Amino acid sequence: MTSPRTTLSLVDTDPAELAVDAIVIGVHSQTGEQDATSGLAGSLLLASGAESIAAAFDGKLTETLALLGATGGPGEVIKLATLGTITAPVVAAVGLGPEPSGAAPEPETLRRAAGSAVRALAGASRVAMALPLPDDADAPAALRAVAEGALLGAYRFAGYKTRPQPNRREPVAEVLVAVPDAGERTAQAEIARATAVAGAVFTSRDWVNTAPNELRPPAFAEAVANAARAAGLGVEVLDEAALREGGYGGIIAVGQGSEAPPRLVKLTYTPEGGGSGKRVALVGKGITFDTGGISIKPAQGMWEMKSDMAGAAAVGAAMLAVAALKPSVAVTGYLPMAENMPSGTSYRPGDVISMYNGKKVEVLNTDAEGRMILADAIARACEDGCDYLFETSTLTGGQVISLGKRVAGVMGTPELCERVRAAGDAVDEPAWPMPLPDDVRKGMDSDVADISQVNAGMDRAGHMLQGGVFLREFVAEDVAWAHIDIAGPGYHSGEPTGYWSKGGTGVPVRTLVHLVEDVAANG
Repeated sequence: MTSPRTTLSLVDTDPAELAVDAIVIGVHSQTGEQDATSGLAGSLLLASGAESIAAAFDGKLTETLALLGATGGPGEVIKLATLGTITAPVVAAVGLGPEPSGAAPEPETLRRAAGSAVRALAGASRVAMALPLPDDADAPAALRAVAEGALLGAYRFAGYKTRPQPNRREPVAEVLVAVPDAGERTAQAEIARATAVAGAVFTSRDWVNTAPNELRPPAFAEAVANAARAAGLGVEVLDEAALREGGYGGIIAVGQGSEAPPRLVKLTYTPEGGGSGKRVALVGKGITFDTGGISIKPAQGMWEMKSDMAGAAAVGAAMLAVAALKPSVAVTGYLPMAENMPSGTSYRPGDVISMYNGKKVEVLNTDAEGRMILADAIARACEDGCDYLFETSTLTGGQVISLGKRVAGVMGTPELCERVRAAGDAVDEPAWPMPLPDDVRKGMDSDVADISQVNAGMDRAGHMLQGGVFLREFVAEDVAWAHIDIAGPGYHSGEPTGYWSKGGTGVPVRTLVHLVEDVAANG
């Protein structure tokens, strides 16, 4: 199921003369003494980019917005009918927070503002952005932020409603970004990149939001493979017979309880001329629904377990962006997929599973299934050959307990974890490096196998770290790796905010793309 896509373009027309349904401007909050005339404590400061619009209102634009309740708070959107003062019938003022001292707003402030404004203007056909863009070296990053925010804020899952919704307002169809030099090559490149990356995030969100009965492993594998082939990527899909013959014991064990058999999808991007010579592997967990298996989960909230394939969705979507952006580094994506169901054929606590790399794993909890399928995929990625391995998954509830719903946990090679943190900061998908303590690993020693699946002695203590410690066992010694736990950030159950919609977030597609580009540029 594909949600509506918003188009994006640049214009250098005076914002006051643009023939659009609404124009978005930025306002900063300003504190001060109470004004004796208006009675308003504090005032608004118009951000750059909207000077001609302010002139059309005879200098009374910010005063009028303040009377309507505008405060300039981050993400706040106030709409004002223009009554013919400019070409657009509506001005939407979006808050940017306090005026930054001597600098333009941070890119993330612009990204969230653009997303909030476009979401608030649903129902409009054409919307223009007249947000502040610096004219120095920071201009590309600011333009990228506005473009990405506008596109991501327009996302809405197509859904399954069969009756017309009278109050439903369709997403904005077209966004124009006003810049002084719309035809300049760098600006056009940023628009093309934002379109590719936001399109990948849309695809990831669509896959996560799809009902789990419609996206079981074979269907998910087919959807990814079709999208990848259309993008020009190499595609290999291993079905249950090939997985069993190939020795993928972890994927087979988790998937054997479901009548919908497991899959492993491999996507390959090869740069022209071989690129930099470096090789990046991306691995994502694809549990299309997680009941917990025999160690069944509580019923409350289980419906959100349709999002347990958010890691695979992010990797598959990131590969589509890679195909469009064509970085000078080889990238391969591995998407292990299974449905974790309880049945007479399910794997059990106490089972010993032979993994793809030959290690024997004692199963203690069938709800720790994600690490089982990831271990096989990681081992395969290392066997195929890679210099850097980034794996992402909604792996543990411990991530949410430790870091909340916005910050991912990162474990692995310290230098690579720091690069993940920096990439997350750059795109506002924050991640925080976590340790892999020796005592956690010691508690996973098994009496009958090479390693147990969880640390039974610690129970839920250090739960996130247990997942990372287990996965480390399947990474080749010469491979730098990072495990990104997105149990919280991968799915947003609250109301839409900024450029986040309710449901799948697309995290960490933008982080993965940033990392691939970083490796291409810097090794």
